[in-house]
Amino acid sequence: MKKKLVVLTGAGISAESGLKTFRDANGLWEGYDVMQVASIDGWHQNPQAVLNFYNLRRKQLLEVQPNQAHYDLVSLEKEYDTTIITQNVDDLHERAGSKQVIHLHGELLKVRSVQNSHLVYTWHRDLFLGDSAEDGMQLRPHIVWFGELVPQIEVAIPIVSQADIILIVGTSLQVYPAASLLQYGSHHARFIYVDPSPSVSYELRQIRDIKIVNSKATSGIKKAIALMEI
Repeated sequence: MKKKLVVLTGAGISAESGLKTFRDANGLWEGYDVMQVASIDGWHQNPQAVLNFYNLRRKQLLEVQPNQAHYDLVSLEKEYDTTIITQNVDDLHERAGSKQVIHLHGELLKVRSVQNSHLVYTWHRDLFLGDSAEDGMQLRPHIVWFGELVPQIEVAIPIVSQADIILIVGTSLQVYPAASLLQYGSHHARFIYVDPSPSVSYELRQIRDIKIVNSKATSGIKKAIALMEI
């Protein structure tokens, strides 16, 4: 039986594909008030501004490709029962070939009805006010905004609790509830953390045995694989 591997990924892995990240000084979010374009209150106050913002992000996503780190994670499926739990809203893991991906914060290339969260559609073009779901209601980005629940966290928790190895790649582990997933790792799980600027979050400090690989994702995952095989 294959060992269970859970990979927690964040913006760092997508940055090497050219996607600007939330926290970068020159990132796409610079110049935007986050609460105006990425919160449920912002949506209610100015939906047009929110749609404009996500239209820009969607266009950028369609111009980039998975990088070697994404493909290296796919290769692990040969040896491990692998589940990727990502904070990223891009589809780069899927495009690389990963079969089991949980998106905690939603998916940029999908939209849904503002009234019925089960009416979800694949969407690769701009989204406008007046675009409606089959229930007649306005479509919105299929994104978990500040002020909203993270429904996929309940799916992720039992998967993390059963993991033999937990590999953390390119995340600051400062966004909740995603960061709290580390608390559910079992006492026998091995932890490996890949990041060029490793976080010193509370959750990480609670892990007694963790291997830290101080590298970007593309080089760091190769080093992490070597540690996993020891």
